[in-house]
Amino acid sequence: MTSVPYKIEMQNVAKSFGPKNVLNGIDLQVPAGKSLVIIGGSGTGKSVTLKCILGLITPDSGTIKIDGEDTSFVSGDERDRIMRKFGMLFQGGALFDSLPVWQNVAFGLIHGKQIDKKQAKNIAIEKLDAVGLGAQVADLFPAELSGGMQKRVSLARAIATSPEIIFFDEPTTGLDPIMADVINDLIVKCVKDLGATALSITHDMASARKIADYIAMIHQGKIIWFGSVSELDHSNNPYVDQFIHGRATGPITEKAEYTTRRA
Repeated sequence: MTSVPYKIEMQNVAKSFGPKNVLNGIDLQVPAGKSLVIIGGSGTGKSVTLKCILGLITPDSGTIKIDGEDTSFVSGDERDRIMRKFGMLFQGGALFDSLPVWQNVAFGLIHGKQIDKKQAKNIAIEKLDAVGLGAQVADLFPAELSGGMQKRVSLARAIATSPEIIFFDEPTTGLDPIMADVINDLIVKCVKDLGATALSITHDMASARKIADYIAMIHQGKIIWFGSVSELDHSNNPYVDQFIHGRATGPITEKAEYTTRRA
């Protein structure tokens, strides 16, 4: 019997913007039903990696497979079919200010799956309940909610279509430590309840440790370390060690200072 071991697989993916090489041969595998968090400094290629998987950016070379299917250069109806597998929690929430909360949550149901509005609203309220918000917020507008509540609404939208894969882009940005931990717990619960595969990018190591099964570190457009959360503090990788402890001195900043001096 043939099986697909990875939900997402990237092989030697490269992407440049003019003279700037952003991805320099990314190799990454995300096992089905597991949560992978990509860590790394600003400008190292985390967001470009996500956008390549989503098809928002076309890689210059390499392959990206979803469920064993090469999607690297797929577009049109085929891309739409693949995208139905995905849910996304955007950095900052990215809610539609002009739509009430329930329509934000149900957006993919109404416009992607063509579910009628009455049924979509019922599903939206169920998903709001799943993230700890009641039906009383359904008809409010995002501006009437706190930052933490807006993030919960964004999470409800990400899970509304019961996706197979969920992306989390800096899910705790802008939240206080307590609300960030609440969101982390909700992410773990929602991903587990759906049986989904999760891929996240974050600078927040507390978040990474809580939501990840595996962690990968990206540096200068390459994956330089991959392992389980339990292996993180014993990585024997000086780049990982500097990053997870937030140290000002180490190979990451030494390289940056050298580059600056030469420039």
